[in-house]
Amino acid sequence: MGNTVKRVLFVNSEIFPYLPESGIANIGRNLPQGIQERKKEIRAFMPRYGCINERKNQLHEVIRLSGMNVVVNEVDRPVVIKVASIAAAKSIQVYFIDNEDYFHRKSVFCDENGKFFEDNDERAIFFARGVLETVKKLRWTPDIIHCQGWISHVLPVYLKKAYIDDPIFTNSKIVLSLYNDASDAQFSDDFKNKIAFGGITSDDLAPMEKADGINLAKLAAAYSDGIILGSEGIPCELTDFCKEAGLPILPYDAEALENGSYIDDYNNFYDNL
Repeated sequence: MGNTVKRVLFVNSEIFPYLPESGIANIGRNLPQGIQERKKEIRAFMPRYGCINERKNQLHEVIRLSGMNVVVNEVDRPVVIKVASIAAAKSIQVYFIDNEDYFHRKSVFCDENGKFFEDNDERAIFFARGVLETVKKLRWTPDIIHCQGWISHVLPVYLKKAYIDDPIFTNSKIVLSLYNDASDAQFSDDFKNKIAFGGITSDDLAPMEKADGINLAKLAAAYSDGIILGSEGIPCELTDFCKEAGLPILPYDAEALENGSYIDDYNNFYDNL
């Protein structure tokens, strides 16, 4: 790459202040800024959940990027792109993937009874495709794509199997942060069939034999170039899978997350891929 500035695309399930503070949301907020301060170009994406107050957070639709459609489960749905700047860090813009059917309900992943939404599988597919199509439209070539949170976990297989011949993504490396955020989640039985797109075969989706959170994370890991353990309590089945795949793994470091030094660790991890 010589002296060209590296570009990092962040694909997040949560970013503070758009969602309440949590381990993932705080990293989603601070990491892009820290990486930008270390002289890399960044873009950050998340879903535009219905609980995000558009007026308060000054979201506005990006007309030149909107107008795309994505087919999920044989239904063609429009991708609406919105953008906002984080108030405390004006130079950090966040792109939001929006769609009325998937992202206008008032809670994030579960209904009022705490039950996982039945179409969360389709929401993950739509989000992944929406991000990749938007990045293509931006004509912005990422060196690193960093996926965080289960709703980003369909993206790695799409990138490596359906979009790999696109010159925008040919050299992109995927970093996957694993959290204990959806290990016990159950998805619809035909999740695997719904993912299939762009020449992806059922062999490519082998880790998804059972449609649950652990297997979805395994599918993401199988198509990643490096793994970051972002929280405690990640099931051994998952960490063992990553080790057996021979992937570089950055271990969980509570102290680094506490004092902010994880940003240097993550930055070095990107550079070493």
